[in-house]
Amino acid sequence: MAFLEHHATSILQAHGFTAQGVPAEGATDCIRQSLVTLPSERVERAIQACAPEPEWVAEMARNPVPYEDPTCSTHISLDDVGVKGQKATRKRSDASSQEPKRVYNTIAHIAHTGQAYILTGQGVARVLRLVLAFLLHNQLLMSNLLFFVDGQRTLYTTILAAFPWLKALQIVLDWFHLEKRCKEELSRALKGREIRNSLLEELLPCLWHGCVDRAIARLQAVEPLHIKDEKALSDLIGYLERNRPYIPCYSVRKQLGLPNSSNRGEKANDLVVSARQKHNGMSWSKPGSVALAAVTALVRNGEYKRWFQTGTLSFAFSASG
Repeated sequence: MAFLEHHATSILQAHGFTAQGVPAEGATDCIRQSLVTLPSERVERAIQACAPEPEWVAEMARNPVPYEDPTCSTHISLDDVGVKGQKATRKRSDASSQEPKRVYNTIAHIAHTGQAYILTGQGVARVLRLVLAFLLHNQLLMSNLLFFVDGQRTLYTTILAAFPWLKALQIVLDWFHLEKRCKEELSRALKGREIRNSLLEELLPCLWHGCVDRAIARLQAVEPLHIKDEKALSDLIGYLERNRPYIPCYSVRKQLGLPNSSNRGEKANDLVVSARQKHNGMSWSKPGSVALAAVTALVRNGEYKRWFQTGTLSFAFSASG
């Protein structure tokens, strides 16, 4: 990890960036200035093919998330994964009955043209600095950057804060997490499973087709006698409003062969952290958890032989990544 931090600083400075990841005026030569998107005619045909009814077409076409050209795109899945933290002492106390503290690792899965690389560390901002260095080192800032996230507010605000100068960037809310959030909030908000499931059958197609206005209108039309918790319903509406810029037309993206999910990032979480650190009875210190995740990522990236032989990393894609 110390090598990665130092290596990242060297790469950033060599490309005209500050150590914190801010580009100088001359650094813009290696940065794409706009998204490369698919031809509008192709997108229009896909919308027509996916629209459940003709009156849906106009709203689907207004969806704010563009359709990137996959041949010019790099996909980054970013997530925090937590494991049980070690207690400072084994002595029983009142605190023993409280929720155990967690130790979090941030995992970034970077994919481009069928290859992948995994970066890990503590804290989203810190890992994003490594991501930027990796992108610069591999000339990937000339591609579209697609970040797939789970809707955690601090996650996408940190991404936007880290890359305010990057115009060829798009954040996509993972479909699995959007669906899961809707199910959870409606379970809290409505009286009974039958009412919840009936509303989900209407709500999820609206979101799948990228029609957020239609989805919010349906939630606002819920009859008061069916509501158990008004705050939960309000929270879900607020969640959709807040994530509107990142909710694409999932059906059209699928039709066009574009990804809708951060499942490769989720798999990276399992491989790098969960598979080794989430067994029954295990607890971890921060240094121990981060160190083991770093070594596991080293193996997944196919970098371990080079590291143990030379103390350096290629910091580039490999077939085993």
